[in-house]
Amino acid sequence: MQINYFDNASTTKIDSRVLESMLPYLTDIFGNASSNHDFGKRAKKSIDIARSQVAHLINSSENEVIFTSGATESINFALKGFVESNYDKGNHIITVKTEHKAVLSTCEYLETKGIEVTYLDVDKDGLISIYDLQNAIRADTFLVCIMYVNNETGVIQPIKEIGSIARKNHITFFCDATQAVGKIVVDVEKDNIDMLCFSGHKLNGPKGVGVLYKRKGIDLVPLLHGGGQEYGLRAGTYNTSFIVGLGKACEISMSELAINTAIIDAKSEYLIQKLNKISGFKQIGNKKHNVCNILNVLVPRLNSQIFISKSVDFLVSNGSACTSQIIENSHVLKAMGLTDFDCNQCIRISIDKTITENQIDLLVNAIQIEIN
Repeated sequence: MQINYFDNASTTKIDSRVLESMLPYLTDIFGNASSNHDFGKRAKKSIDIARSQVAHLINSSENEVIFTSGATESINFALKGFVESNYDKGNHIITVKTEHKAVLSTCEYLETKGIEVTYLDVDKDGLISIYDLQNAIRADTFLVCIMYVNNETGVIQPIKEIGSIARKNHITFFCDATQAVGKIVVDVEKDNIDMLCFSGHKLNGPKGVGVLYKRKGIDLVPLLHGGGQEYGLRAGTYNTSFIVGLGKACEISMSELAINTAIIDAKSEYLIQKLNKISGFKQIGNKKHNVCNILNVLVPRLNSQIFISKSVDFLVSNGSACTSQIIENSHVLKAMGLTDFDCNQCIRISIDKTITENQIDLLVNAIQIEIN
């Protein structure tokens, strides 16, 4: 039975070339990269290469790249580590109501420690107001935390402008770029980003490995203490094979970004064309400022929970978070003004270059059958 996978914003299939690059470090070259003998040094050299591949993709220096277990750890490290290291510089953080739960939950935790947080609203298209951002800045604002691409809607925030405002006001800018890296050009220099994170499994790399980019001169208190790995900032034995895989995924993404974007964009247009034939169909989010691989749609009369749970042939998402077996409607969609009733009719369709027009036809047909 063919699985029609439309949930690439959740995770992607590992590229065969990435897996091939990892295998030697799971079998023959298994040395500890912190060991001082030649066997360990071979592993360490592979990590250095991966660090260079990551840096090249986001246009940073190699010594500004820190390997973590994924974006969630990187977010916690960036926010908690920055606050603990910079108490004397401020007490106020600005973020957005549509951020990933990893950011929002961390900010809520920091509020229990006395940090004040402003949660910016978004408009009906999911975009923040630059005017609101500027008005939210206070004398004690020391961190702005705004994601590049929303994981539920694909909406792209005006990151370069946000970074410029933060820099002009001498405020550190942290950006969750998990859904942006590998999908659009991300340049920490041009975008004025001071800290950035992403995960390997969102760009056809392995799960369990990610990156925190930290601009030189920014101080962080480590979350993990122990050995001196990652410039003394992230203790623990190097996950060499996964780091190698992440580096390879970044290298492939860098070389194939333009062609992959063109392929996915064409398939996205085809998908929208087909969905437009459904009466009342509506695309959620700003159509001009959106990555081409993520499409959040409202389909009248569609019960997304039922459609997702009973469909074994089509794997999509509705962006809901399931915590302690309690299913909640998307905080992102509600922040954009959708009602609970509207949210229940929304699904997220996220595609990659392997999706065929036939698979798209089958998905749209299944949706039409469900609502008729």
